[in-house]
Amino acid sequence: MSKIDYSLESYERPKLETPNGEKKLLLHSCCAPCAGEIMEALAASDIDTTIYFYNPNIHPFDEYELRKEENIRFAEKLGMPIIDADYDRDEWFSRTKGQENEPERGARCTTCFDMRFQKTAKYASENNFDIISSTLGISRWKDMKQINDSGARSSEPHELPYWDFNWRKQGGSSRMLEISKKENFYQQEYCGCVYSLRDTNNWRVSKGRDKVERGVKFYQEAKLKLSQLD
Repeated sequence: MSKIDYSLESYERPKLETPNGEKKLLLHSCCAPCAGEIMEALAASDIDTTIYFYNPNIHPFDEYELRKEENIRFAEKLGMPIIDADYDRDEWFSRTKGQENEPERGARCTTCFDMRFQKTAKYASENNFDIISSTLGISRWKDMKQINDSGARSSEPHELPYWDFNWRKQGGSSRMLEISKKENFYQQEYCGCVYSLRDTNNWRVSKGRDKVERGVKFYQEAKLKLSQLD
C-alpha cells in the first residue's frame, strides 16, 4: 500500500468542523511556527477563528515580542483577527514559584497551561465565543493529554467546550515545518520560559554545543544554508 503524501503541495485539505457545529472559535496560539498549519487549516475550512496570543511564560520580553509579532504577521496575511493579551509576567512567576526545577512536561508546565487556558476561556466567555482550542498540541515536544486536560479543566467553569482536535494527524506536524520554512518564521530554540532556556543551555553545554543565541535564527535562512552545503 503506497504512502499518502500529506505535504503542502499535494495535500487537499478536508473541511474541518467544530465538534457540535460551534460557530465562533477562540484559538490560543503559543507561536507562529506551531500556529501556522492550524491557522491555514481553519481558514480553509471557513471556521470563524480569532487568535488569542497570551503567553506570559515567554522570557525575556524581547523574545516575547518577537514571537508575538511573527504570529501577528501571519494572522494579518490570512485576514484572521488576533487578540494581543497582557504580558502578565509577575503572575506567571507567582504561580510557578516552587516549581523552578520541574522537568519539561512536569507540574510547572501544567501550571503554565492552566494559567493561559483559564484566561483564554474567560475572554471567550466574555466575548461571545462558542468554543476554544490551542495550537500547543501540534508540537511533538508537548504532552497532548496534559494540554487537553488543562484545556477542558479551564473551560468547564465557563460552560465552554474545549476542542481537543489532534492537529498532528495526517501530516500536520510535517506541514507545520513546511509552512514555517515557507513563511520564514522565527525559529525559537527553547520552549519559552526562563527555566526552559536555562535547561536547554545546560544540556547544550553538556554536549559541547554553544548556548542558544536568541533572535537570529529563521527557518528559511536555515534551509538556504543547508542547501548551500549540498
